[in-house]
Amino acid sequence: MSTTTVLTPTSRVRLGHARVDITPPVGIYHRMWGAARHDQSTGVHRPLLADAIVLGPIGSPGTQDLVIRIHFDSVGLARTYHDALVSAIHGATGVPEGRIHLCPSHTHSAGLLTPDRIPLPGGHLIPGYQATARDAIVRACTDAIACIALATLTYAEGTSAMGANRDYPDDANGIFTCGYNPDAPADQTVTVMRATDSEGAIRLTAVTYAAHPTSLAWENTLLSPDYPGALRETVEAATEAPCIFMLAPCGDQGPRDNYTGGPAVADANGRQVGYAALGILSGMGTPGTDRTYAGPVVSGATLGTWSQAPVDASRASRFAGGPGSVPLQRRPVPSTEAWATELTRHEAERVAADARGDTIAARNATAIAERARRWLGRLAELPDDATATTYPMPVSVYRIGDAIWATCAGEPYAELLTDLRRRFPGTPILLSPLDGPMSAGYLLKAECYGTGLYQEEPSLLGAGCLEALTGAIAARIAALNA
Repeated sequence: MSTTTVLTPTSRVRLGHARVDITPPVGIYHRMWGAARHDQSTGVHRPLLADAIVLGPIGSPGTQDLVIRIHFDSVGLARTYHDALVSAIHGATGVPEGRIHLCPSHTHSAGLLTPDRIPLPGGHLIPGYQATARDAIVRACTDAIACIALATLTYAEGTSAMGANRDYPDDANGIFTCGYNPDAPADQTVTVMRATDSEGAIRLTAVTYAAHPTSLAWENTLLSPDYPGALRETVEAATEAPCIFMLAPCGDQGPRDNYTGGPAVADANGRQVGYAALGILSGMGTPGTDRTYAGPVVSGATLGTWSQAPVDASRASRFAGGPGSVPLQRRPVPSTEAWATELTRHEAERVAADARGDTIAARNATAIAERARRWLGRLAELPDDATATTYPMPVSVYRIGDAIWATCAGEPYAELLTDLRRRFPGTPILLSPLDGPMSAGYLLKAECYGTGLYQEEPSLLGAGCLEALTGAIAARIAALNA
């Protein structure tokens, strides 16, 4: 039986958007990389931005059923800052805290601005910056609600080869390194959302992609959004409308070209994905229409013609779902006391290596000390005591028209989203990770545990958690579809 109708994935919603600049001051604590020898930023590559997007069902004028997603240039938030920001947004807007989702771009060049960095060089600027950024993001949320209006959202997918798998087996040394692996498959899907007004004009676009923003690495001293900056700029130059970058699950993915000290590679990576997004946008049809077979026309050949028909309003206007959590099994990790001992030991090794002029040994000791420092911060901000056996993973799943908008905490492997796409073919899924404090760490595929991959070392969660999370989100999607 031939297909006579091709549905265009569409959502009809009330939508608002606002953007603010959240670039930290130059000189703020910056070191994100263990191999870095600098502590403070020395300049700005591109401004760091925060985009507040507000979504609500048609016909409901209140704030209780709104959803706010803030996509902002940051590596992530400590629990103290995350909870304070959510509370401030709730207080200013009335939107329930569970429906406020903070989704960082995960750029590694925004500075690791957690409370434990305040005593370090440039750390004295962190509290003031966090307060300023909080106020700016709250203002963006209230501005977005103030300009809320009916919009039609259209979705389409394509690909970009910029990103790649980054679990590389270094056979010569018998280890795994965290870098470009040309022998493993990668999720190179680019999902684009276009929002148009009642006249068909583009209000904004969103681009989702799965690659760590790690074009810039330990030699870089500039504050930067990494590749999302040039990606946004490329799309905005062509559409004359704001472009929001939405990171997709990418625990095992990064750019093919990365770990550089200068911004040229970051800009090239961003343009590459931006050009792919523009190609996808160019292929989108008239907003709010499906394609239907219109019948034959006799010409030199008998031609099959297609026309456009309005989407079904009830289909496109669905709006359901909400937040929740999934209990995931924690794995045993060393105690706070053990990590404190490790930190002291490796800091002493760094001092000794610097004193004798051994730069490589000093860099390595700094990196290992950094791992211990991060574990101390991670354990300090757990929502319960360090002996608990499960972690309450924050999750949200919304059915908005034909699309699924979802978030989760942590850094899942790309398999989370590729598996969901296989289970729900034809359904656009905009799933953003890192929605919550940075406590959880990575979620690897079960077979990857115990193989020596980097991602297992900083993970609070054990084997099987990725699969459990995927199943829980799939169940929620299936329930919303029903």
